[in-house]
Amino acid sequence: IIANLIGVAFERVPIIGSYLPIALSAVLGYIGIRLGMDKGPDLYKAMVSYTFRGLLNKGRSPKESKVKEIRTCSAKVLDTSVVIDGRILDIVNTGFLEGPFIVPVFVLEELQKLSDSADTLKRNKGRRGLDLLQTMREKLTNSMEIIDVDYEDLSEVDLKLIRLSMDKHWKLITNDFNLNKVATLQGVGVLNLNDLANAIKPKMTSGETLLVRIMKAGKEPHQGVAYLDDGTMIVVENGVDYVDQTVNVVVTSVLQTSAGRMIFARVEESNS
Repeated sequence: IIANLIGVAFERVPIIGSYLPIALSAVLGYIGIRLGMDKGPDLYKAMVSYTFRGLLNKGRSPKESKVKEIRTCSAKVLDTSVVIDGRILDIVNTGFLEGPFIVPVFVLEELQKLSDSADTLKRNKGRRGLDLLQTMREKLTNSMEIIDVDYEDLSEVDLKLIRLSMDKHWKLITNDFNLNKVATLQGVGVLNLNDLANAIKPKMTSGETLLVRIMKAGKEPHQGVAYLDDGTMIVVENGVDYVDQTVNVVVTSVLQTSAGRMIFARVEESNS
């Protein structure tokens, strides 16, 4: 059809006018055959997919049948505190947190310095962090990456983490309270594992009774200190007289911060 339409415009041109439609038909026909061979399977798949979606959405409202765009999960940068902490791998294994996970080389260097420290505590933390990264690389092959990036104009690792997260629009995972605050002020999305841990702890309310063991005296006079199984500290009023004893205490208040949770309680009168 296209060849004939073009040919009409040139039919009065001497010599080529009568042959142009034939030549155009041959050329355009060849192009059509080639496109059919190359794109035919894709067009067929698209047609089948469209028909299949129509059958699935038949009878549904437009809102129900609308296909939502699936967004790729934002990459998450791990800081030194999270790597040393070690809980990140357990959380990932539960499926509550998805990668990809990014470890910049300057975090790796900081862990290396810790593992070479003369201080036993720092050395153990550094080695634990390096062991965790090795485990994560083995288990999270497709969602764990160590990137060779640095900011020579910055000396502190925390500032480098914030700069990287801002430049790449990535989220930052940390347990560091101060880094959390500074990064948030800079507009960086922060995931704090301590906040997550606090969020899933059972809620305590004033008046609730707990059975605890007073472990030691508190900082203030007459106070005793106990702990829940998850490590939450309980400051017990007038609990110093019950050190090394198991007693019932009544919750008076709960202090919740990003650094953790602290429960204040008093000894139940029945123990007196």
